[in-house]
Amino acid sequence: MEFGRAFNATSFFLVFLLVTLVIAKKSGDVTELQIGVKFKPTSCELKAHKGDRVSVHYSGKLTDGTVFDSSYERNDPIEFELGSGQVIKGWDQGLLGMCVGEKRKLKIPAKLGYGDSGSPPKIPGGATLVFDTELVAVNGKKTTTDSEL
Repeated sequence: MEFGRAFNATSFFLVFLLVTLVIAKKSGDVTELQIGVKFKPTSCELKAHKGDRVSVHYSGKLTDGTVFDSSYERNDPIEFELGSGQVIKGWDQGLLGMCVGEKRKLKIPAKLGYGDSGSPPKIPGGATLVFDTELVAVNGKKTTTDSEL
């Protein structure tokens, strides 16, 4: 009798876990940072490293496709020091090694984004974020022949 209850409880838990995973997968949520290279220049003269001042164009969406922010719409890329915590962790990790002119799609889990609290009103708690990014410049340079801007 005890074995039967333990078996039923274990079976219920496994079914619950499977359903939870299926729902998470369907909604586009991820548990780890996913980096997809969408375009890479044939020549990679400048790469982004920790401590570099980078300029990045981006479009940020929720997994349902709702755009919550876009530097393209403002025609004003964001500038920040890579790896210094000035932006969400998913960006600090996902932009490392990126070449000027390269385009990446970042799928960022909540733990590397805005966490359980989100960033109301546009980003709900626990949200997976999807960013289309383009590295515009590193330390003010768009190519190795550019002078400091």
